[in-house]
Amino acid sequence: MTWIKTVEEKEAAGEVKAIYDASRKLYGFIPNIRRALSLNPTALRAYTQFSGAVYHGGALPAEEREMIATVVSVANRCHY
Repeated sequence: MTWIKTVEEKEAAGEVKAIYDASRKLYGFIPNIRRALSLNPTALRAYTQFSGAVYHGGALPAEEREMIATVVSVANRCHY
């Protein structure tokens, strides 16, 4: 649950809706970071393209990406 205003899935239109739909298809849900950027479609598009390149088009296998993400989360005391 975000504490900032976001575009709800049922209210999404245009590019935000397309990104929400793609996120739901890929992950089964819409990640909170994408919801947090939903009021700024330009930032949402840039983040989506960046994360797609890093997480889904990068040279590291999925297991290594997850391991790195876990270590970074622990170092940042992130519960997400």
